[in-house]
Amino acid sequence: MKNIIITGSSSGFGLKASKDFADQGNNVFATMRNPDGKNAEKKAELEAYSDHINVVDMDVTSDESVTAAIDTILAEAGNIDVLINNAGIMYIGITEAYSVDQARFQMETNYFGAIRTMQAVLPVMRKAGSGLIINTSSLVGRISPPFFSTYTATKHALEAYSQGLRYELSPFGVDVVLVEPGPFGTGLLASGKVPDHGDVLESYGELAGVPAAMSEEFDQMLQSEDAPDPQWVVDAYLKLAELPTGKRPTRTVVGLTWGVDEINEKTQPIQDNALKEMQLDSVLGGTSA
Repeated sequence: MKNIIITGSSSGFGLKASKDFADQGNNVFATMRNPDGKNAEKKAELEAYSDHINVVDMDVTSDESVTAAIDTILAEAGNIDVLINNAGIMYIGITEAYSVDQARFQMETNYFGAIRTMQAVLPVMRKAGSGLIINTSSLVGRISPPFFSTYTATKHALEAYSQGLRYELSPFGVDVVLVEPGPFGTGLLASGKVPDHGDVLESYGELAGVPAAMSEEFDQMLQSEDAPDPQWVVDAYLKLAELPTGKRPTRTVVGLTWGVDEINEKTQPIQDNALKEMQLDSVLGGTSA
């Protein structure tokens, strides 16, 4: 039995993962914003599903909220075995038309939010000499297609942070891994916002309508019978949690790959060799699978 924190548990992968980890008899702390307000129905659904699920109010964009939530969880559980950073938002549109504030808001959730939760649990994990952090990235954390740039930047940042942190934590028996889903029907598209700079949007002419058309095509594909099943991502979480420490792959691509699996296969040896060139491999436990 493990103590597991899952962020973004009100929908998508987080909601499914909370139920599946509870089914295995684990203690699940399903975190979300406004569980007694906007997400009251999701809280009721999860708590009715299993006695092993505890819904916790946590806003990953707030230092105070994260600290209070993790303190509450630790007071009850004593230790944390697995943290799954799943909370996220995604904007698709003309990149230049998104304001700095809009880009910053995505960064606060997708990148800084993950840092907040990791820093809150890592002292306990390091002291215990064990632990697993699963950071949910994306295919676009490794590639940069048009119209995704403000979102893509957050995932590239998360990838870089996680890779370096993985090396640093390996001597403490703590694993950091990335799951890179392709497109899935989880409602993430619905989190998007119209760009703030309408004048810039207008200046792009017909091209300005392409992102919306693309999103509509994605939505139709993800609702079809042949759509990738979000359960595949949850299964990846479950498998990673069961693997032995030090044997978990750095990155796991799930669903459509868009060549990202090939990128990972080719670049990880280069990444690890850089560690050797810096003469840090013996200090930080060698290479990263």
